[in-house]
Amino acid sequence: MKVLVIFDSVYGNTQKVAEAIGGAIVGEVKVVRASQIDTDCPGQVDLLAVGAPTQGGRPTQPVLGFLAKVPEAVVKDTKVAAFDTRYAGRFVKIFGFAADRIAEALVAKGGKLIAPPEAFFVTGKKGPLKEGELERAASWARKIAGS
Repeated sequence: MKVLVIFDSVYGNTQKVAEAIGGAIVGEVKVVRASQIDTDCPGQVDLLAVGAPTQGGRPTQPVLGFLAKVPEAVVKDTKVAAFDTRYAGRFVKIFGFAADRIAEALVAKGGKLIAPPEAFFVTGKKGPLKEGELERAASWARKIAGS
């Protein structure tokens, strides 16, 4: 299985989650920061997973830029999954979450969403990740890889 995990990270938490996802999947797996991927030619993959921290209810600008520029032909009919890191504060729910918006963008380009958008939680704005989240990310990765 050929897998591409695209991510952005502000405080390092989403990078850790992306690396846990990539490390749990058997096959040819690349984990790449969104600002370092060539959106014209990320290559054909069997599974594309995209993640970002939730910032003001949205993914970060590098992930938004990737989603806007990646050609539909690259995403169309490809299995896709979306994830984010987020804080579980009361007011955060008002604005929405990055993973939902990432999933919507991937589906709009013809991707086949194989799992609901997944959230991984941090203990505060800068983190760290809540205990057990990296193990949960690895478990989620094995689940989506098996879909």
